[in-house]
Amino acid sequence: MKLTVLGCSGSVPGPDSPASGYLVTADGFHLVLDLGSGALGALQRHIAVPQIGAIGLSHLHPDHCMDLCGLYVAAKYSPAAPFPRIPVFGPSGTAARMALAYDLPDDPGMEEELDFRSWQEIQQIGPFTVRTAPMVHPVPAYAIRVEHGNKSLTYTGDTGPNEALVELARGTDLLLSEAALQDNDPRNPPDLHLTPADAGEHAKRAGAKRLVITHVPPWYDRDVQTDHARRTYPGEVHTAFPGAVYDI
Repeated sequence: MKLTVLGCSGSVPGPDSPASGYLVTADGFHLVLDLGSGALGALQRHIAVPQIGAIGLSHLHPDHCMDLCGLYVAAKYSPAAPFPRIPVFGPSGTAARMALAYDLPDDPGMEEELDFRSWQEIQQIGPFTVRTAPMVHPVPAYAIRVEHGNKSLTYTGDTGPNEALVELARGTDLLLSEAALQDNDPRNPPDLHLTPADAGEHAKRAGAKRLVITHVPPWYDRDVQTDHARRTYPGEVHTAFPGAVYDI
């Protein structure tokens, strides 16, 4: 299983990175986790659009899903179209939300091109067993654990600190964790995002084998956030950057 970072800028696209997007590949199958602003362009450096096997959305904030609009256009109008409907897993109501984003009627919305499905606690997506758990965020949001053979990747999506994340990530080979807030900042709102200390603490408690810090807004320094995560997590810690590849 291989993880490729398409975009890792938190909350908004940055000058050197799209918003959230990650490509997980095994056995020739390509699963995209989140498709935020700019991530579709980065994806095409690695695979062609018709090669997408499925998409999983952690939640419906624009920095995690809005490039589905571009995907819809490609699936409807590109020379390769039409191609088989791409499964899109996400929170309940994803189809209606994306139709609204592109100013389409609900029926059919994007459903002739994309096959919208609501997250279940566990589902089989291509060669992957995918588990989810609800997170703590202002909108319905999920952390996502992708398993292939005896290996696993757990992606936090966006969340405040919570025990469900620790349980979902238990023993994971790689925890891809957001760290959108700064440690010890009195302005940090509750139940929104993790700090680097939170990310490290969750990884440590889960027994994660590696930690990758992502979703850092462009107004903070990614490497500083990663250094701060090392204060609470004693294992191997990396900074996500566009094009980074991790073998799992």
